[in-house]
Amino acid sequence: MFKINLHKTRLKRFMNSRAAANCRYQPTCYEHAANCYTHAFLIVPAFVGTALLYRLSDDRWERLTAWVYGMGLCTLFLVSTVFHIVSWKKSHMRAVEHCFHMCDRMVIYFFIAASYTPWLNLRELGPLASHMRWFIWFMAAAGTIYVFNYHEKYKVVELIFYLTMGFFPALVVTSMNNTEGLHELAWGGLIYCLGVIFFKSDGIIPFAHAIWHIFVALAAAVHYYAIWKYLYRSPVTELIRDV
Repeated sequence: MFKINLHKTRLKRFMNSRAAANCRYQPTCYEHAANCYTHAFLIVPAFVGTALLYRLSDDRWERLTAWVYGMGLCTLFLVSTVFHIVSWKKSHMRAVEHCFHMCDRMVIYFFIAASYTPWLNLRELGPLASHMRWFIWFMAAAGTIYVFNYHEKYKVVELIFYLTMGFFPALVVTSMNNTEGLHELAWGGLIYCLGVIFFKSDGIIPFAHAIWHIFVALAAAVHYYAIWKYLYRSPVTELIRDV
């Protein structure tokens, strides 16, 4: 019994009790730090990756697509890091923290739309499927409006919105004649889904949100690799062609 109580006491250093319904979980100092660093270290690589795709672009459409996708990627990690820093160091500024928390949630919708943009812009689509490249941004805008009006009120509904937006455009992508890269796209989606388990486990698993960040980073890396390899010409490919 003494050992169990000692174990629980040690865990409290790293994890607070689970939040009540419709209330935000309050991370420990250790969790705050982990939440910040797990995305802060990815900001520079995201910008470098964006520049690489932009450099590999052959025309304006590819450059625009690289910019949209890259900005979605960079903004996700940047806004997430800023929010967690504010939440950690400026938690007394409730209005500012609330604003950045809303931005953190809104940017996820635009990140999902940006992640699909290269596949929808640079692959040949059917007449009906081509509308998805615009409709996905409509969904992102609708998600933003939802967060603006109902932030933190219906967490399950918000999670369903994220998953719906993540899977719905995949129906179009998987129907393309050119299926190169779809295995990586599916693996990335699976990693995101596994990460959701930790996204909903604050107060149950220590550092759950930071672990969720790691899953996001891994999934984003898999998707970036697929975009770089199958939608943009790699330097290796260029070298082989020149030879």
